Amino acid sequence: MAGRGIKTRQIHKDVRAMDKAVIGMEKMKHAYIQTKDGMEEGQTREKTTPVKYAEEQISRSTESAVIKTSRQIRRQGGKAVEALKRREPLSTSIKEKPSSLSLGGAEAPPGQPKEARGETARMQARRQAAIKRITEQRKIKVREALEQSRTIKTLDERGKALRSIRTKTKSVKTVEQTSHKAVKTSRQAARSAKMAAKATAKTAQRTAMSARKAAQAGAQAAKVAVKASIAAVKAVIEATKALIMAIAAGGWIAVLILLIVILFGGLLCMTGGSHSSAVLPVSGEVEAYEPVIRRYAQEYGIPEYVELIKAVMMQESGGQGLDPMQSSESGFNTQYPRERGGITDPEYSIACGVQELKACLRSAGVESPIDMERIKLALQGYNFGAGYISWAKSNYGGYSVLNAAEFSERMAEQMGWESYGDRQYVPHVLRYYVFGRIQTGAGSGEMVQVALTQEGNGGELYWSWYGFEEEVEWCACFVSWCADQCGYLDSGMMPKFSLCSDGVEWFSARGRFEDGSYVPVMGDIIFFDWEGDGGVDHVGIVESVEGGRVYTIEGNSGNTVKRRSYSLGDSRIYGYGVPMC
Repeated sequence: MAGRGIKTRQIHKDVRAMDKAVIGMEKMKHAYIQTKDGMEEGQTREKTTPVKYAEEQISRSTESAVIKTSRQIRRQGGKAVEALKRREPLSTSIKEKPSSLSLGGAEAPPGQPKEARGETARMQARRQAAIKRITEQRKIKVREALEQSRTIKTLDERGKALRSIRTKTKSVKTVEQTSHKAVKTSRQAARSAKMAAKATAKTAQRTAMSARKAAQAGAQAAKVAVKASIAAVKAVIEATKALIMAIAAGGWIAVLILLIVILFGGLLCMTGGSHSSAVLPVSGEVEAYEPVIRRYAQEYGIPEYVELIKAVMMQESGGQGLDPMQSSESGFNTQYPRERGGITDPEYSIACGVQELKACLRSAGVESPIDMERIKLALQGYNFGAGYISWAKSNYGGYSVLNAAEFSERMAEQMGWESYGDRQYVPHVLRYYVFGRIQTGAGSGEMVQVALTQEGNGGELYWSWYGFEEEVEWCACFVSWCADQCGYLDSGMMPKFSLCSDGVEWFSARGRFEDGSYVPVMGDIIFFDWEGDGGVDHVGIVESVEGGRVYTIEGNSGNTVKRRSYSLGDSRIYGYGVPMC
């Protein structure tokens, strides 16, 4: 029974309760450490991640940690404190039950020696020291619990501070965004002002350039007018000479024709009409042969065609060499070999050439020196041979640039040659013929015919012909190519140009450029300004004018050759170049 009296169940219960408090405190401490680490980690993330993300993470982590820690402390600390309050002091329990501590009390049971009683006192002292030590530890734990509670309050206050900082950060961010927008608006305003200033300067520059070009065009027009007057005088002189010779020969019909030509041609040249053109002069060598030409023309019954014979000689040789009319291969050559350069007598060459030209004029049905359509047929026959005249009349009813090219290709293939004759022989000769340059107002039908055959084609043929190795904007190349097919480039009727502005300058310099109010004719060159900024962006060929609209053929229209139309006076029409034909 004595053993039962010294059981320490109460002590163990108290110690077990204290252990639970200690465990609770440890959990509380661990939660605090986790909270602190989470806060430090959140602060580190704030430096390395976007501000908004860091603020939200810190706020959520702090609030969660505080709530969890508070709950655990309240749960564990509360239990520990309540347990301690319900327990009575260990010493009181012991005093109230001395019989249960007979082996450890101050007094020993009767009959025991003093040594036993001393040993029991020492044991009791040790137990009391242990109880005191446990009590002190309990007080320390309670004190730590209170400190933990204050720490939780501090953490809660810190969380509020963080939320305040986040609010202030948002305010600062809003201010920064407002400032940035204000700076951006100011920069845009400055940029707009700068662009407006550039546009104003550019407009002024273009205006000045246009004024300079107008002045240059005026000066060139004056020069052209002087040249036209000189050409007119020369034309009148040449026609007068022909008239005198015709009168001497008794050709009164020819005299009447020449009078009409002189009056009409002279009046047109003197007035300087927009389509007037100068005749290119023949060389001094050709002029030196004029008496011989006139003698043989009279002899073979075509005295009114002296000027045409001179134009043919100019194209054939320029009056140089032993065969100035290049008539060695003519059927009228019976004295020399019928091969190129066979004739070695210039006068005999002229005699054969005059007879050959007379035969061509008769075969073509030419009626007068101004019967230009049949003269063209006769001239191309002089170059290709009389066989062309009958072929062209039977197949096409007469001459055209296209059928001349077709005949040349057919004959070259038949003969096995690379080329045959000069397919642009007609315009080459007529640039020297005074009566062939009188304008009828019909325009250049040949160039329109050529352009129409190219409808639907791409641009490689034209820009590669011009000399470009890779594709460029080829509308001007197309116009130049068409002009070349008609012989207009060699004759000086048209310029070869790849830039639209160069074409405008060429026509302006010769007084042959008209503005958008002009009513064009077939074969005129039309220039466009798409953007309305005074620059030239596109060019084409006028096909016709009908019903208040101008119909065109344009290269590089949707990257093909295409027919289009515009209202007369359309604001996009920059102006027109008038070929010298």
